[in-house]
Amino acid sequence: MKILFFGTPVFSEIVLNGLLENGFEVVGVVCQNDKPAGRGKKLVTPHIVEIAKAHNLPVYQFEKLSLYIEEFKKIDYDLGVTASYGKILPRKLLEIKPCINVHPSMLPKYRGATPIQGALLNGDKKTGVTIMKTEVGMDDGDIFVQKEVEIMPDEDYLSLMPRLAKIGLELLMETLIKIENGTAKRTPQEHEKATFVKLIQKEDALLDFSMPVESLVNKTRAYVVSPVAFFTLGEDRIKVYKAKVADMTIDANVGEIIPNKKRFLVQASDGVFEILKCQASGGKVLDANVFLNGYRFKTRVANV
Repeated sequence: MKILFFGTPVFSEIVLNGLLENGFEVVGVVCQNDKPAGRGKKLVTPHIVEIAKAHNLPVYQFEKLSLYIEEFKKIDYDLGVTASYGKILPRKLLEIKPCINVHPSMLPKYRGATPIQGALLNGDKKTGVTIMKTEVGMDDGDIFVQKEVEIMPDEDYLSLMPRLAKIGLELLMETLIKIENGTAKRTPQEHEKATFVKLIQKEDALLDFSMPVESLVNKTRAYVVSPVAFFTLGEDRIKVYKAKVADMTIDANVGEIIPNKKRFLVQASDGVFEILKCQASGGKVLDANVFLNGYRFKTRVANV
């Protein structure tokens, strides 16, 4: 079976590498265009392009897929596989050859672009991976197989994402074998139970200390890769990479930095938010106790 692979970020890389290492015939990789990054806004090529080139696979970077339907008709493939591609495939493309998708949630829960972050934001104890038939709608195709996965208490996006990708790879390979031998079965989704997650904007990562402290910790778990959870102290933006609910109760105002030489503590609406790892504007990512040794507070009220 000849597979045309669609995907761009690390989640996609893990799935693509797994397919290649296990001898599946991938005939090309479709990924998103080079994008500006960093302060200089220099164009950066997705790393998945290097993986494709290392295996002598052609790479297709089409900004708008619907404009290149004739190009897709020229590609010799039997099945499309998407894994965190980030764009909805147009109907005309799906009419050329069928396509299946590796989706990191227990569909119909968390349809959309950010299912892993959605599960972490909501403090879910479990999530999962679904292999589904790709349709024109948003993650609404029939399900081939899905597997529930426990979310560890201290797990964040950086640790959960690759774990789900590896489980998705296993399920994908099982499904591909069944499709090839004609034993694959599909189950329609319960559309009335669908929930949706949206694309993340930079402002979504702002830590609002009027929120419950548990919600703030969940936000840092979800937003540990761009955008990173943050708050402001005067003119400084403090990025927070790891945090927990502090084991204390203090009489302080919401958003107030609680004096402590070794622990970075901020009062939330219903408890104390403890920062364990953070970064000041232009600085390095540091453990909180090291950060406190060198940082000079110009204000002790967050988001002012």
